[in-house]
Amino acid sequence: MSDPIALDDVDHQILRLLKENARRPLRSIAEQVGLTVAPVQRRIARLEDAGVIERYTVQVDQSRVASGIEAVVELRYQAGLELPALLELIGDIPEVGEVLTLAGDPDAMVRINVSGVHELGRIVRQLRASGRVASTKTMVVLDRWSQAV
Repeated sequence: MSDPIALDDVDHQILRLLKENARRPLRSIAEQVGLTVAPVQRRIARLEDAGVIERYTVQVDQSRVASGIEAVVELRYQAGLELPALLELIGDIPEVGEVLTLAGDPDAMVRINVSGVHELGRIVRQLRASGRVASTKTMVVLDRWSQAV
């Protein structure tokens, strides 16, 4: 992991615009931040090279997918569980879309996308049966909103 880099207001605006729509044309970004296309392209390349922009992805609205359920599962680890072991366990579960390790209680939160409640139950049971997770708490996502950068 490299050292954090300083971002100016234009960098933050570019990140916000890309977060809203990663497929936004460079010309549109340039117009909104008051630059021409070439400097915007260089700034984005710098942000990518520095690891600020890790990847471009798709956020699926599970409520729009037939029978789709999104859930967040709180995990409390067994004593001594380290992150690599947790990621090894969770890496075998393709329905897991994100893992957030936390300071405090719980130890981690896992975002899961499944086709139905039975599949959700199967995954939670799989996490519990691993012997590495002390307890879980499952919450079904009803709606979502996120702030741009």
